[in-house]
Amino acid sequence: MSKGATRLEDLARMAGVSISTASRALNDSPAVNQRTKQLIWKLAREMDYPFRRYMPAGPIGAEGTIAIVVPRPQHREGRLSDPFFLELFAGVGEAARERGCDILVSHVAPGSFEDLSAAMTTSRADGVIFLGQSWLHTAFNRLAETEARFVVWGAQLPDQAYCSVGSDNPLGARRATLHLARLGRKRIVFLGDTEAPEAMQRHRGYLDAVEQFGLGVDPDLIVPAHFEVESAEASIDSLIQRGVKFDGVVAASDLIALGAIRALQHAGLSVPGDVSVIGYDDVPFARYSSPALSTISQDTAKAGRLMVSKLLDASGQGASRSERVPTDLIVRESCGG
Repeated sequence: MSKGATRLEDLARMAGVSISTASRALNDSPAVNQRTKQLIWKLAREMDYPFRRYMPAGPIGAEGTIAIVVPRPQHREGRLSDPFFLELFAGVGEAARERGCDILVSHVAPGSFEDLSAAMTTSRADGVIFLGQSWLHTAFNRLAETEARFVVWGAQLPDQAYCSVGSDNPLGARRATLHLARLGRKRIVFLGDTEAPEAMQRHRGYLDAVEQFGLGVDPDLIVPAHFEVESAEASIDSLIQRGVKFDGVVAASDLIALGAIRALQHAGLSVPGDVSVIGYDDVPFARYSSPALSTISQDTAKAGRLMVSKLLDASGQGASRSERVPTDLIVRESCGG
């Protein structure tokens, strides 16, 4: 049977259900169980069955729909309110608008291959953008064996089979660390996760920089923290209480940097007088913090355009080529020069 010539009765036959059940499944009727819906939606896509006509009409008549899914971060609950993800949402939204597409934000927070697969098969969107890899790299590779309708914001890894868009994390963190070293900072902390793919690459950039500048790697200066203000604040509090001497902080995100600044100020230390701090992301509040936060910026507008174009313009012959967006060092008050 040729694609595009599929009829409703053909879908019903391939799924082993009645025509009325196939029709109800396409209309997302609660009378049809989820497994049957997933099967029929999958068959409809594979056979180019035009089932968008069964979906409720939008107010304008969009050319397509893109779903945004945020995987659950490692060891904690994910939050859609993360400032950097909001910037990515905006970048994707503007790019989708330029292409005449609607976007929808899923309530699903995948934590396994089964969750990723369900997010794909239960969505009637034309494609899915996953904002973040978490610890799901192997699961994304497995998903790419059968699905090409997705793009991931995240790191590019050596054995990657799926398309990802992200920043040059090693270079960004390396530039931040070298900037502090050139300002005369000699005991520079890396504050953040070292396991999640993007944070791991930022950690690697930090290590490359301290070795290049001849500062040596001190394990006491590698300080774990989640991507949350409170976690970072607690980590710096602990470092100070243990009497570890440091004069610079390279944070894996702006939220982490803000937590570091709060802890330093509560301890009576001056930023940047006693300790210089640089973040990563350049979220909007960075320029309004006190002191204004030096940071590594990522071009979220370009990232949004890339993710949308790679999703909508994919040939269907496997994953699109992964791509990195540029990073820039933004020098403000918190590093002292």
